Amino acid sequence: MKKILSLISMSLLAISAQAITVFTIGDSTMANKSLSKDNQERGWGQMLSGFFTDDVVVENHALNGRSSLSFYLEGEWKKVYDKIQPGDYVFIQFGHNDEKIKSEKRGTRPGNPEPKACPDQWENKDKDIITSFDGMLRLYVEQTKEKGGIPVLFNAIARRNFFENKNAAEEDDLFGKGTTQKQEGDTLIETHIITRKDGTVDDYLEAPRRVAREMGVAFVEMNKISKDLIQGMGIEESKKLFCWIPENTNLAAPKGRQDNTHLRIWGARQMCRATIDAIGEAAPALKPYIRKYDFVVAKDGSGDFFTVQEAIDAVPDFNSQEFTILVQPGIYKEKLVIPTSKTHITMIAKSEGKSIITYDDFSSKISPVTGRNLGTSGSASVYIFANFFEAIGMVFENSASNESWNKEHKGVGQAVAVLVVGDKVIFRRCKFLGHQDTLYAYGIKSDPRSDKAKAAVHGAKMPADQLSRQYYEDCYIQGTVDYIFGWATAYFNRCEMHSLGDGYVTAAATPEYQTYGYIFNDCKITTEDGVKLYLGRPWRHWAQTVFINCQMENIDATGWKSWGNDETPNTTVRYAEYGSKDLNGKKIDTKNRVVWSRQLSKKEAEEFSIANVLGGVDDWNPVNVK
Repeated sequence: MKKILSLISMSLLAISAQAITVFTIGDSTMANKSLSKDNQERGWGQMLSGFFTDDVVVENHALNGRSSLSFYLEGEWKKVYDKIQPGDYVFIQFGHNDEKIKSEKRGTRPGNPEPKACPDQWENKDKDIITSFDGMLRLYVEQTKEKGGIPVLFNAIARRNFFENKNAAEEDDLFGKGTTQKQEGDTLIETHIITRKDGTVDDYLEAPRRVAREMGVAFVEMNKISKDLIQGMGIEESKKLFCWIPENTNLAAPKGRQDNTHLRIWGARQMCRATIDAIGEAAPALKPYIRKYDFVVAKDGSGDFFTVQEAIDAVPDFNSQEFTILVQPGIYKEKLVIPTSKTHITMIAKSEGKSIITYDDFSSKISPVTGRNLGTSGSASVYIFANFFEAIGMVFENSASNESWNKEHKGVGQAVAVLVVGDKVIFRRCKFLGHQDTLYAYGIKSDPRSDKAKAAVHGAKMPADQLSRQYYEDCYIQGTVDYIFGWATAYFNRCEMHSLGDGYVTAAATPEYQTYGYIFNDCKITTEDGVKLYLGRPWRHWAQTVFINCQMENIDATGWKSWGNDETPNTTVRYAEYGSKDLNGKKIDTKNRVVWSRQLSKKEAEEFSIANVLGGVDDWNPVNVK
């Protein structure tokens, strides 16, 4: 019985942890676009995933040129229908191509005409279907509901139509041919309410409203939202939303393009941004997962940029408010530099551990510019010079040694994954992957002869602009030799350091005038099989490294090692431990630790709090940073 209850509990947990899927069906204003030839066009559905956490998965099935009728007749709806699970959403937006009634397989008219025989998508026979616009929308709603899905109806986005254009619907099909626009006025004119030659009025905006009302389902007034956005921007600025492309500037549109229907990259993102709150109101269960990031980086074209560096470069200089950059899953091979002017950036992985920034430089590699070795500092994959930088769930890697490294330390030598100089830098749930010198917590090297440095030696606090304070929370850091090193003040909270081979976890170079160096609290040191490890060795005479309540394995009984072959007692280093245990929680015998390290008392250990270590003159506490 207990086993059955356990299985039921596990099943319920699996269901609750399952991501919500949002299926989108519609036309070219929503569809995914080709990235060939630097194509600038995007559908708003293509960008939608960048407005949700990874609890929501967006599957965009919208297609160019489809109407509510042709999407069904071509079997595209069946592909979606077969995937729908209870609790999934289906966003339904048609209209642009339904208006083209000259096309028998695309055009529909609002209202409720008599049913007609159409090929059934599930059985090899015809079936009577009401093929009006209302009828097709009802069909999608009914069939979504029968699968336990949740339908949400949208009306069509507005065309950027500042002139009287009776052919607006037909001109949608001219988007690739460089249409010529007429003289525009000041007022946006509606194109989705059409007066036909016989005097009848086809209102393609009211139809989805009507169906939503009659069937009791959610509706998003996207036409009004988009119209307000376009009208508010005005005649010239609103062109930036759509595919207005000058001649000879883009390979995908060499003759230029003046398109008032189809969105470009920035426009599709803005259309999503303008609509996302309305989506949250229409579908309250999605609201907790909605996010509005300033920039999105995505290799699949669903973001503002393809590379992380492009996003960094576009951030306003010396920005004083948090600027968020979402990085969609993918491997981004680039040597990333975050300069001092790009302050207050928060970089967030859409799916933690799946957004990887990697490069393969190494210290002995010859620079094509100077003809000399890159050196340790020049080998980094990522440089962070800016203050107030935060990364969440990202992976930073130097892959230079991946193929050549082995336990005998044969490989390319120093190859830094991340070099950090900035102050008030935070990493939460990030991974740092490398071999030798993985994490260069570089810091700021002030002149020890300066008055500020001399005063700090005697108890004064260094000014904030002379510090590099770094906070690492729930991170994973992998390497071999000295894989956490540098001058910075860095606090590692609940992190795991994993050693791939014999070596040293740390090589601190803490200056004499700096009160704190590297503090590890509630961390874990793990190793590959057969590895012999030291907690650290001093890169400089006043190095400080402290382990508090940490678990560790395969640490040499002496704990620490001198630099090189010098076994002279290091009387100035500040090495200490408190409460060290093995991975099973058993207290480690530290009686054979080197005489120049210390075992702290409980009271002394409590002095190494986050507030004390990182506070400085401005009382910074990263735990309070949201």
